[in-house]
Amino acid sequence: MRKRLPVLLLVFLCSFTFYAQEYFPKNDGVKTTDHHYTAFTNAKIYVTPTQIIDNGTLLIQRGKVIAAGRKVSVPAHSLVIDLQGKHIYPSFIDIHSEFGVKKPARQGRGRRSPQYDASRKGFYWNDHIMPDKNAFDAFAFDSNEAKKLLQAGFGTVNTHVADGIVRGTSVLVALDSTDRYDMRILDEKAAQHLSFVKSVASAQNYPTSLMGAMALIRQMYKDAEWYAGGHAENRDFALEALNAHKGLPQIFDAGSYQNDLRAAKIAKEFGLTYIIKGGGDEYQRIREIKATGASYILPLGFPDAYDVTDPYQASKVSLADMRLWNQAPGNPAALAKNGIPFALTLSGLEKTDNFKTNLIRAVDYGLEKTKALEALTTIPAGLLGKSDIGNLKTGSYANFLITSGDLFDKESILYENWVLGARHIMEDMDIKDIRGTYTLNAGGTTYTLTMTGEAASPKPELTAGTEKIGSKLTYQNGWFNLFFAPDSGKDGFLRLSGLVATPEKFGGKTVRGNGTEGSWTATRTAGHKESKDTAKEEKFLPETAAVTYPNKAYGFPELPKQENILFKNATVWTSEDAGILENTDVLIKNGKIARIGKDLSAGGARVIDAAGKHLTAGIIDEHSHIAAASINEAGHNSSAEVLMEDVIDADDINIYRNLSGGVTSIQILHGSANPIGGRSAIIKLKWGLPAAELIYKNSPKFIKFALGENVKQSNWGDLQTVRFPQSRMGVEQVYMDYFQRAKEYDALKKSGKPYRFDYEMETLAEIINKERFISCHSYVQSEINMLMKVTERFDFPVNTFTHILEGYKVADKMKAHGVVGASTFSDWWAYKFEVNDAIPYNAAIMHSQGLNVAINSDDAEMSRRLNQEAAKTVKYGGVSEEEAWKMVTINPARMLHLDHRVGSIKEGKDADVVLWSDHPLSIYAIAEKTLIEGVPYYDYETMKQMQANIAQERNTLINQMIEAKNKGMKTQAPKKTDEKHFHCDTEVYGI
Repeated sequence: MRKRLPVLLLVFLCSFTFYAQEYFPKNDGVKTTDHHYTAFTNAKIYVTPTQIIDNGTLLIQRGKVIAAGRKVSVPAHSLVIDLQGKHIYPSFIDIHSEFGVKKPARQGRGRRSPQYDASRKGFYWNDHIMPDKNAFDAFAFDSNEAKKLLQAGFGTVNTHVADGIVRGTSVLVALDSTDRYDMRILDEKAAQHLSFVKSVASAQNYPTSLMGAMALIRQMYKDAEWYAGGHAENRDFALEALNAHKGLPQIFDAGSYQNDLRAAKIAKEFGLTYIIKGGGDEYQRIREIKATGASYILPLGFPDAYDVTDPYQASKVSLADMRLWNQAPGNPAALAKNGIPFALTLSGLEKTDNFKTNLIRAVDYGLEKTKALEALTTIPAGLLGKSDIGNLKTGSYANFLITSGDLFDKESILYENWVLGARHIMEDMDIKDIRGTYTLNAGGTTYTLTMTGEAASPKPELTAGTEKIGSKLTYQNGWFNLFFAPDSGKDGFLRLSGLVATPEKFGGKTVRGNGTEGSWTATRTAGHKESKDTAKEEKFLPETAAVTYPNKAYGFPELPKQENILFKNATVWTSEDAGILENTDVLIKNGKIARIGKDLSAGGARVIDAAGKHLTAGIIDEHSHIAAASINEAGHNSSAEVLMEDVIDADDINIYRNLSGGVTSIQILHGSANPIGGRSAIIKLKWGLPAAELIYKNSPKFIKFALGENVKQSNWGDLQTVRFPQSRMGVEQVYMDYFQRAKEYDALKKSGKPYRFDYEMETLAEIINKERFISCHSYVQSEINMLMKVTERFDFPVNTFTHILEGYKVADKMKAHGVVGASTFSDWWAYKFEVNDAIPYNAAIMHSQGLNVAINSDDAEMSRRLNQEAAKTVKYGGVSEEEAWKMVTINPARMLHLDHRVGSIKEGKDADVVLWSDHPLSIYAIAEKTLIEGVPYYDYETMKQMQANIAQERNTLINQMIEAKNKGMKTQAPKKTDEKHFHCDTEVYGI
């Protein structure tokens, strides 16, 4: 039988339950609920950066804004805070933070063999793809760091684990440092984060390069589409997370303007919208940055001036680095003026304390205050899709700052930072300014006390007559405490304390070291004046250097324009059947070679007297590694998925140097880290233009293959014995396996059945279908024969053997195979074992057998002297001068399937020409003018003027930096920025 409880007991239990629910601590840590209203009156309120209320009232309750306006009804019993003369702003938002999360420990490879497979089971095949990771799981509130962020004006941060190519989701956190931790998390999954930098938590090799990272991201998106279609056989938690998070804001940490453009390129390919975290140098290519249509996150970590007082040390600093110091603070203003939306971030600052200084500096450099405030409030909120932060509209979180005045005024004081309606005091709003000079009477002695520094933390200077006395002052919450030792310490120390009622006169109690007590008074005799130290901190706004294209030495203030030019009476090396024409005119019109002949009419074209000079087609380098940010993707034995076009570096000074040597076109080849390398980039050296505009339109498709020591890792170290192949026999099998796989892939694709899109297989299928050509790094005759036999089995020829230093042994077989070209060095040999049989007659012998022979560089220095390298074939083998010249013009053009466009002087071809001061094969010849499509990208006289301008600009910038140092600005030690010179094996040995 069920028993009933007595009625009184039931009433008691019900009462106890009600009491517990209302007042007992809950499991989530909330002890009480605050229902009262707080009204801030008589303030200038920035509801948004553009909605400003003078003498207004802000009413808040339960961590939210109830109202903001001039006529706000304040409920009875509200806490009213009079902010007469003060300003209220929304607290700042940083959407690219690492607050409260730590990067995983670096997994150094040490003495271990490289890791090729993923370590996570059930996840994507690459460890560096981690969309399943959530910063929320690793987040721990850091009160000390939160205090620094609050002092800088931030109320909300979007924090993530900055590790990996796909880094997972971020967590949106309110920086409330009270014990209401249940309210801090505003969004557990606020955004998805990506980068080009692989995880430190995994030792998995792939990718080893920037282009590899880009290829991996592309393949990941394709795999995610395939997985979403239900085609995958096994479950993949990473791809599931990637698809689940595709609706979140996508934040891409790029870190430089070039990487900004690379990230935007991927976004465009996949119809995505990235929010790109830049590097602070976006102003250098503002037109291209705007064209991305992306929103940006900009750092405020401006570089310090260099200490260039020592002329020798000053010579180490490049003009580009000097300009960066001079120009970088104007980066936010440049984006704002061009209508590019951006948020500002603390990321990249050495110290949070530097934030306000650099923010004001950006404003001084032209950033409008309204735009600056938007970049810290409404824009980051909008990028995250949050309407309840970054503003003080009704219903928004009560995250706001109380300042003494204009936020962007250096002297303005941040008093309080309210987060979720909780008060965080930065400075006492009611502090009395006691700075100035006082007569101090204490212990029967009269002193002079002068207080300088900040109002909240004044610095004392105490004197008795002419004697200066060491002292220490603390001034907090209106209490004045001064400690010093009078009479050189004979009578012990003296402590003065008292509450400041008025700055004009105040006093209190003294205590001596022996315990004797007394009284003291301080009477102001003079007000505070700015000291010389403060004067040192006056605004220093050096004249901003003009941006050039590219923004470094020898960049153009304005991009050169296409011209119509008539060269008169030149010796014309046609590289065609017409041969060398004496005293001949060449008319260039609309970027093309319009006419060749004698006594041509200018027809409005600029006339250049070329008598005694030589006009040739521009030199073409079939094998180059300049103008690239990376060369080898060494993570796998095949990297057919990577594109050299992704990593073109249009700012590489070697482009200009090559132009000075008459080079107009190059093929940027992948290195020789693996048997199957990456896809080539064929570009014109249009100095000053962005990377995308250097690439040949409708460019022929090429890929780099490699044979020999590098691909089988002979010289990579004793631990490099894991990756296949490890022998020359293995190299052959790699080709057989990959071509067979590509053949099967292509057949499946053409069948119309579902298939997983694979960038690597797509590329290899193009080779089999004769849509992409091979340029193969080669040395030894046995391997050359091997590759020809392999490709014959799959019914396509090798297009070009490059290096081909034993080509003289197999030239007849190459001819029979149908090799389009042999691109070789003029006289390199014996620099490693497999080139011991190289001879300087190689080019001439291959030429005599009917092969199309070119001389290439594979070297940044040699590439600007290819005219002289070609001349060596005259000496070594007796090749005629005309045929030697063809080896650097029309012959490489034929190899690259570009001979209908460039490589010779022929009517209708692109006007890529060079005017030489002397015989072009002479060591005395100077390229006076180098034109590409009729645009003078190099002019010898202009170059000399540039050198004078560079010297003058360096002097100006050095003087500016010296002045900056004299004005008390922080400086850094001069350092030299080393140029990278890439070769085939760069980033291979010692990986």
